Amino acid sequence: MVEEHHLSRVRACKAAGLPRSALYRPTADRAGKDAPVIEAINAVVDKRPRWGFWKCFERLRADGHGWNHKRVYRVYCGMRLNLKRKAKRRVITRPRQPLLASQELNHVWALDFMRDTLYDGRPFRTLNVIDEGNREALRIECGMSIPSARLVRVMSQLIEVYGKPRAIRLDNGPELTAQAFTDWAKERSIQLLFIQPGKPNQNAFVERFNRSFRNEVLDAWLFNALSEVQDAADDWLSDYNEYRPHESLGDMPPVVFKPECSTRKSPLLGCLLDGGAYGLGSARRRQHTLRAPSSTGAYLGACLQTKESRRPA
Repeated sequence: MVEEHHLSRVRACKAAGLPRSALYRPTADRAGKDAPVIEAINAVVDKRPRWGFWKCFERLRADGHGWNHKRVYRVYCGMRLNLKRKAKRRVITRPRQPLLASQELNHVWALDFMRDTLYDGRPFRTLNVIDEGNREALRIECGMSIPSARLVRVMSQLIEVYGKPRAIRLDNGPELTAQAFTDWAKERSIQLLFIQPGKPNQNAFVERFNRSFRNEVLDAWLFNALSEVQDAADDWLSDYNEYRPHESLGDMPPVVFKPECSTRKSPLLGCLLDGGAYGLGSARRRQHTLRAPSSTGAYLGACLQTKESRRPA
C-alpha cells in the first residue's frame, strides 16, 4: 500500500489492521528459539508419556532449566501434548500355569468373579471359591461391589473354617492384584498362581463351577434384591456340595467324596486338562482322563455295588 498507493505507513497500518510496530519489528524465529525447550520436553515425555504438564515442568526445573512456566506451557501446547494421548496398554505377562488335579484338600483353592444384574438393571457380582481337591464350593459371596478389602475379609473367614491352603489359583483382576490382597497372601505364605491373561482354561475348575451356577441359579431366576441372590446362592451351595453328583468324582457329591480325598497321600495326579503344557496333542488330550488311586477305586466300586443292589429287580 505504501509503495503502490503512496499511503503513509500510519494509514496503511490502519487499513490492514496491523500495529505500526509490525513494520519495524524483525521477524522472530520461534522454532529456532524454542528448540532447546522442545528438546527438553521430548526427553521427558518419551520415557514418561503419562506425565502431565506440571510434573514435566518440575522435572525440567530440577534438571536445571530456568524457563518460566508460561513459556514452557506455550511450547507444551504448541506440541499438542495437552491433548489426551492414547497410550498402549501394557499386558501383564504371567508364566503358564499347568492345571494339575490335586488329591489333597487345602492344596489349591480356585476363585473367580461373576457378574449379573437384578430385575431392575442394577449390577451385582459374586465371588466364587472352590477347593480343587474335591471340587467343594467353599463360598459364594454376593455384593454390589467386592473390593480387595472385602476379598481379604472373606478369605480370612474361609481359612478360619477350612484351614489355610498352600496356593490359590486366580486371574489378573484388579481386586486380585491389589496390594492389600497380595500382602495378605504373602503374610500367610500362600502362593498366588496367577493364570495368563486371556487364558481362562488355566483356571478350568472354577470356570466349570461358574457355568453350573449360572445355568442353575443366575439364568433360572429373577432377583429383585441382593439378599435374594445371596439366599439362592447359599441354598444352591448346600445342594451342590451335599446332593449334586459330580462326574469327575465318580458321580458323588463333594462332601461324600471329601473323607476319601483327605486320606490320600499323593500330592498331585499326573493329570493336566490343558495338555499343551505337557506337549500332549489334541488326540491324546481327549484320552487323558483322571485316574483315581486303587483305594479310591475300591471305594467307588463299593458305592456302585451298593447303588446297583438298591435297584428293583
